[in-house]
Amino acid sequence: MLIAHLPSGYILGTLARKLWREAPGVMAAAMIGAVIPDIDMLYFHFVDGGRIHHHAYITHWPLFWAATGLVALAVTKRHARQYLAVVGVFFAAALLHMVLDTVVSPIMWLMPFDRHATELVAIPATYRNWVMSFVLHWTFAIELLISIWALLLGFGRSRAVVGIPENST
Repeated sequence: MLIAHLPSGYILGTLARKLWREAPGVMAAAMIGAVIPDIDMLYFHFVDGGRIHHHAYITHWPLFWAATGLVALAVTKRHARQYLAVVGVFFAAALLHMVLDTVVSPIMWLMPFDRHATELVAIPATYRNWVMSFVLHWTFAIELLISIWALLLGFGRSRAVVGIPENST
């Protein structure tokens, strides 16, 4: 995925806001969680020099996020219950990142126990620039749909903020 992670976080945050109206910070948690696995791009570019695909790093191991999330939820439940929704949404968004990446990129779902990588659709390198290969592949339509969905949710919210009913034109 190239452009859909942040919009997917916005969608998740919007749904979480509806579920937990009294939990401030769920939108921020969802949006940060949706992009945080790609923090490894800093290491990939500035330290590793692009030698190892960034999906091999720990920040792209779903079991890392699941295990860390379970520990964080347990600690939060015991010491700061009021943040349970925020913590849960953050880790749900990080795992959503893994699901979205799995559509077009190899993700090692059982790492560190198994190095088998899963991707639903392999995008062939049909252009010199790998970005063009992704953008001109049919799967990019999924990213566009997610982004449009997020935009529509955002426009609906902005209309509500200024007092325009959702069903008016």
